[in-house]
Amino acid sequence: MSPLLFLVIQLYMEYQKIKSKYNYTEAWNWLQQKGTALHGSSFQLYEEDKHNIYLLLCWFMQDEVAAPQLKLDLHKGILLSGPVGCGKTTLMGLMRFIAKEPNRFMIKSCRNISFEFIEDGFSVIHRYSKSFGNFHQSGTICFDDLGTEGSLKYYGNECNVMAEILLTRYDLFVSQKIKTHITTNLSATEIEGFYGNRVRSRLREMFNLIAFDGTCHDKRK
Repeated sequence: MSPLLFLVIQLYMEYQKIKSKYNYTEAWNWLQQKGTALHGSSFQLYEEDKHNIYLLLCWFMQDEVAAPQLKLDLHKGILLSGPVGCGKTTLMGLMRFIAKEPNRFMIKSCRNISFEFIEDGFSVIHRYSKSFGNFHQSGTICFDDLGTEGSLKYYGNECNVMAEILLTRYDLFVSQKIKTHITTNLSATEIEGFYGNRVRSRLREMFNLIAFDGTCHDKRK
């Protein structure tokens, strides 16, 4: 038996035991159709990613029946990690069509936030942490590709922009239950190296970790 077939059988048996409000097979098929409509006929959901995709579906459908069985906290956000090209950004983009108020969210590239900081300075930190502007009513943001922005200078003043934004969004999470999502290629150790122990500690409290295996193949190839 091939390793992939064994994994598929394991996942099927695992999910057969889980009680749920929703039909995940139908949700999977809908996601495949939506992905094809948005990204073309080459789009494909992969069986080896099924566990992570089901976890995402569970959270964004807010399936309070299945969530405890899958060890998901529906009051925390999602930290989706994995190697380059494993499909993190694409999957989070599709989840925007699954989420309903009050869990609708916008996606913002951390790299683009760095460009905004160079242009607009420290007001950018408030833009993505306190002042929601035209964001969805929930105030939820998915920061895409955390770690691609680096430390930046504005008029000679160096600032770790995303560290400051995440620290402030932690305060919002505690005080107002406002959620944040993240996609990243970084490991937990690398996150601590980039953003410091204070940020890493708060991320544990803010997020459910959903991680692709480091050997996951690059789907862009």
